[in-house]
Amino acid sequence: MRRWGAVMLFCTARRAVALLAPRRRQPTRLYSLPGASDYHVPVLGNECIDWLARDDGVFVDCTLGGGGHSSLLLDKVGEKAKVIGLDRDRDAIQAASARIRDARFSTIEGVFDEGLQRAFQEHGKFTGVLMDLGVSSHQIDDAERGFSTRFDGPLDMRMGASGKTALDLINDLDAKGLARLLRQNADEPHASRIAKAVKSASLTTTSDLASIVSESIPKTSPPHLDAKRRSKAVARVFQALRIEVNDELGALDRALELLPSVVAEGGRVVVLAYHSLEDRRVKRFFRDGKFRGDAARDAYGNRLTPFRPLTRKAETASDEEVAANPRARSARLRVAERTDWSPS
Repeated sequence: MRRWGAVMLFCTARRAVALLAPRRRQPTRLYSLPGASDYHVPVLGNECIDWLARDDGVFVDCTLGGGGHSSLLLDKVGEKAKVIGLDRDRDAIQAASARIRDARFSTIEGVFDEGLQRAFQEHGKFTGVLMDLGVSSHQIDDAERGFSTRFDGPLDMRMGASGKTALDLINDLDAKGLARLLRQNADEPHASRIAKAVKSASLTTTSDLASIVSESIPKTSPPHLDAKRRSKAVARVFQALRIEVNDELGALDRALELLPSVVAEGGRVVVLAYHSLEDRRVKRFFRDGKFRGDAARDAYGNRLTPFRPLTRKAETASDEEVAANPRARSARLRVAERTDWSPS
């Protein structure tokens, strides 16, 4: 009886603690976020549109995804405005076209620079450009696309329908080349060890790659930190391969260099980056108008650049948005305005 009484006392005490403890706030449903759909949840939706929207002009959404940002933009611009959605992924074009039924909206299939050039030829200079450099929710959650470390699927990782897959890339590179790629695209500290393990193994799926990478990371303690290190290494390897498969950094550089000739004076460019390799490029180009070297200066020492940064520091998602959509955690938003200066 004494033992039973002690058990009852313990349970009562636990219940009292549970009742007194503050309840965790339930995260907002994803679909309550601005512009969200079952295809994609746009990051920093209201913030992007607040910086970008004007009453009239031509606006380009360079990464259409499910049309979330474009739909928000159409709600804010005037009746004579035009919104053009670009994407290299045909699934995204189809999903957005089915969602947005608006005469002011049109789409172009293609990579950043190709799509921007076509849009410029058809519509003239732009009032606003949005570049969301992340992978869409649909691409991540579709196992057959091979983007996610959570699902077993083919080692594909292509955003479009053509070109080499991640498996092709791994097979084409030797261990040294693969290690160099992991360092350049993801700053992976164990690049050589991982590359040797990957090249010596037989792999065909995302699960195969994740397991090999995880097993190749040196063990440390405590165990929960060891597991976290392995998980981060897997994520970095997937990032490095995805960037190379889709030439993401090359496409970004070409698009940024094209912007001065296609954005009207006073027009704005909003960029959402998700890792430092992208963010550094955007920050440098907005500040100096180039990726290397200092900005040009006039006889009085004033900087001569095609864009003027409007955000001193990159804006980030709120705690509420990150709780609802963890993929927003790494987003960095930068904005710049087109000046009256153009490079010769």
